[in-house]
Amino acid sequence: MGWKIGAGIVIQENELTFEFVRASGPGGQNVNKVATAVKLYFDIGRSPSLSPAVKLRLCQLGGRRVSNEGVLAIDARRFRTQEANRRDALERLLALVRQAAVPPRPRRPTRPSAAARARRLEEKKRRGAVKQGRRRETSPPD
Repeated sequence: MGWKIGAGIVIQENELTFEFVRASGPGGQNVNKVATAVKLYFDIGRSPSLSPAVKLRLCQLGGRRVSNEGVLAIDARRFRTQEANRRDALERLLALVRQAAVPPRPRRPTRPSAAARARRLEEKKRRGAVKQGRRRETSPPD
């Protein structure tokens, strides 16, 4: 089974590793007995479905969640059931990959208009005149 992201990206289930651990927080007596928190691991570097550009953007988007080896770790412990946390972790991974799949728009350099340059120079002259007016007259040395 795989999850289609778009732009030709399909993440297969064998690319993901799930680890179930005990979660803190709500859950009553269950909290000490059942491993409901989910840690999802996705090896970005070894994923055959991602292009190098998407891999790079995903590493940047992942931030501290990406290890030095290039493995993205997502920790889900929001819900009380293992299945809900598993679904939550998977949705968060897919959202990150979708975001990384969209290439950033290139910056087009712009120049200030002639009127903007004139306004800037006029303002500089005005500020200079204000500061000039604050100066104290000094008497010439004898």
